[in-house]
Amino acid sequence: MPRSQTRHSLANQILDIVRNARLEAGHHLREQWLGDLLGVSRTPIRAALDLLAERGAVETRKNQGFFLVQSFDALQRLQVEVPSSAEQSLYKQLVRDRLAGKLPGSVTQSEIAKRYDVDRGVLMRALSRLAEDNLVARNKGHGWRFLPTLATDVALRNSYEFRLAIEPAGILLDSFRPNPAVIERCRLQHMVLLSNPDLGSVDSAQLFETDVAFHEALAEFSGNLFLLQAVQQQNRLRRLFEFWSYGNKRRVRDWCREHLAIIDALEAQDFTRAANAMREHLTNAYEERPQISANAKSGKGSANRKKTLRA
Repeated sequence: MPRSQTRHSLANQILDIVRNARLEAGHHLREQWLGDLLGVSRTPIRAALDLLAERGAVETRKNQGFFLVQSFDALQRLQVEVPSSAEQSLYKQLVRDRLAGKLPGSVTQSEIAKRYDVDRGVLMRALSRLAEDNLVARNKGHGWRFLPTLATDVALRNSYEFRLAIEPAGILLDSFRPNPAVIERCRLQHMVLLSNPDLGSVDSAQLFETDVAFHEALAEFSGNLFLLQAVQQQNRLRRLFEFWSYGNKRRVRDWCREHLAIIDALEAQDFTRAANAMREHLTNAYEERPQISANAKSGKGSANRKKTLRA
């Protein structure tokens, strides 16, 4: 995401945290704490806080940091407008076209520029953003290549079947030990997303990282290194597809609630309920998936058929 968009989007998410945590005027907004919650470094957090200072919501105190000027109830209606950008539009179009089979696995900059009629600046910013999100990489010679992904319905189905086999089972292992601090951080991250009235303003990268961090945290709690590595590998493969699917904001809200149901069960030490909730969550995620190309090379779309995974 272009720097200006990141700044505006993060500012809105910080406001959501303030409102959700019911913070009062004078509260110290620590950059590291906000960065941990939103999955970004302190630098973009500082830029977002500077923007909120311009809006009169926070103030900077020399050698101390940022502090709320207004309490959470006074900030209920404050919303920072997120500017649109040509590179963000190109970014989304490249992802959609790749998954629809309209783009090959490797493309040159000149081919992209000609196809989408964009200038070099927009093109390079979009490609840089795709590279930062681990969706593309530079070729050794010239051009760019899309990284491996779940590009067919068969591959996607196999992935969810595999995840259904291992993720709920990991919760039921004798070695499963949830970390309360990590669980609480995950809860607040999801509450922040749910409290956002405009999920369309939230960067897809942040949505993906919140989703991934939750699943990988539970895999790590299992105490089984091979299970964790398997979940991490699945997350790498589903990155491109999941970025595209986050356009369904209703589904994003649903999976946030499903994750919170799992968290509730974990905090109650009811691991059987948590495993069942994970199984239901993965089944719902597969059934709500958008259609993707059945043949990335030909660009022919798959038949519109809905299969239910066996839980």
